[in-house]
Amino acid sequence: MTAAFLKVIKGSSAGQVLALSGETVILGRHPSSQIVLDNASVSRQHAQIVEEHGVFLVEDLRSRNGTQVNRQPIRGKTELHDGDEIKVCDYAFTFMLKATGPATPIQQKLNRIVIDGGRQTIDEDYVASEPEIEESEKSVENSSILTSMSAGSSAQGLRLNVRPEAKLRAILEISLALGKVVALSDMLPVILKSLFKIFPQADSGFLLLKESNTGKLRIRCSHSRRAENDDVPISQTVVSQAMESGKAVLSADVCGDRRFKHSESLIDMQLRSLMCTPLMDTSGMAMGVLQVSTFDVSQPFNSDDLDLLVSVGAQAGLAVENGAMHETLIKQREFDREMQIAAQVQMSFLPSAPPKVPGYEFADYYEAAQSIGGDYFDFIRLPDGRIALIIGDVAGKGIPAALLMARLHASIRYHLFNALSANGALNSLNFEMANSELGYRFITLSIAILDPTRHEIQLASAGHLPPIVRRGNEAELIGHRQSGLPLGVMAEQKYESLPIPLAPGDSIIFYTDGITEAMNSRFELFAKERARNVIADGPESVIELIPTLINAVELFSENLPQRDDICVIALRRTAG
Repeated sequence: MTAAFLKVIKGSSAGQVLALSGETVILGRHPSSQIVLDNASVSRQHAQIVEEHGVFLVEDLRSRNGTQVNRQPIRGKTELHDGDEIKVCDYAFTFMLKATGPATPIQQKLNRIVIDGGRQTIDEDYVASEPEIEESEKSVENSSILTSMSAGSSAQGLRLNVRPEAKLRAILEISLALGKVVALSDMLPVILKSLFKIFPQADSGFLLLKESNTGKLRIRCSHSRRAENDDVPISQTVVSQAMESGKAVLSADVCGDRRFKHSESLIDMQLRSLMCTPLMDTSGMAMGVLQVSTFDVSQPFNSDDLDLLVSVGAQAGLAVENGAMHETLIKQREFDREMQIAAQVQMSFLPSAPPKVPGYEFADYYEAAQSIGGDYFDFIRLPDGRIALIIGDVAGKGIPAALLMARLHASIRYHLFNALSANGALNSLNFEMANSELGYRFITLSIAILDPTRHEIQLASAGHLPPIVRRGNEAELIGHRQSGLPLGVMAEQKYESLPIPLAPGDSIIFYTDGITEAMNSRFELFAKERARNVIADGPESVIELIPTLINAVELFSENLPQRDDICVIALRRTAG
């Protein structure tokens, strides 16, 4: 990666040289920036420097005060040359391709440089992320919270003793607004903007929701009456208190709060009063918060406003919960539809019908444990008239196993037509899989090539379960000694071939571990021995024998959910 540097020529740390590393370095006031410029005139994410194919470009990120290169405002990406001057509000930097002295590294997701009002510091433990509010904030001791109110009580019944006409009008207005939208992304701005009609003195507001997977709060919607201001003030302590206690809070004078005395940005914003209410679900758990703020010292929020916000918050919380459920349902439906399509595609890889060979009958059965599976079988007619029977099991289930099975479907045909032998095809297929970086996934596979004129099968196995050969009323497992390692484990593995003669009436049955590892309520396995006994005592025709085996497995499993994919293929010599 090409090296580049920024030298601070105007700012609190003039003379400092910053080494740029990583494809993107963001300059801005937000803590997620790699170079933090703590000044109210700087936008949260003001500009970025990106490296593309050895060329460095600077781009203004729609900041309100703009970015200049060599004293000219820029639009879009602008190429940087050695010695160019970059100006961001009151800060100026020289772009250099060679350092003129010791340089401080700016590494994305590792550390950041903070330049603020006369001092420059480095945060080595910083990890870049999206704006978020942690719930682990300390208590609100020494805060300026004027009063608090339970957010749960309003969900059970409206208290109409305080401004009842305003409360009912607010509830009606937000209900009508929400009745026009269903999607959560459309619903949140409606909720927030309705508050600006309910509270004329409100200057800014935001709505935070907890992420289901991380438990962290994220800004999902914000609004400000001041078009030139792209920020909304957030009191992390108040938010944390509202979430943990389940109570709405009213802060009388944020600027007078000692917790914020070191925050120059909040002081510059001159925030005066704020209200924050948690959004509670039907089980009484906080899903997020709704907050409004005012900059007008003459119109602070009062207890009546807080009571009104709690009532609106209860309505909003119910709407958000329903919207989230609707969103989840839509995603689940889309996922189910995609899985149905994937299952149809996967089934198209499998034979539509068994082959027809004079003197032989074939049968098969396939059932995935999930919508799609990792078991695989095929019947492939070779150019010389022989029939290859393939059965395999990809480690795992679901989408990853199904994708590997799809690849196997294409590869096995290529190697079979080139090798024209069971063990030769396994040797070359194994070499391909072992050099394909499959990670910890592997494939067990058996190839049995039937010569219908010689009435003989050539069997080669890569760690797959031994097939069961039935002769008369006796059945035995064969080929275990000749079986090698599963595909993809060791590239140098060489597989053996086992000849199996077939007399009239002989059958051979191949299966996957969905049969042998079926389990009952006593945690007992069906196992190979039970499979052998069922086959020995079953009907002569394999077309009837396979359903008999499947029924025996289901009866043994006591109708418990299927634990793994099930695949069975079989052939029988019917005539001399």
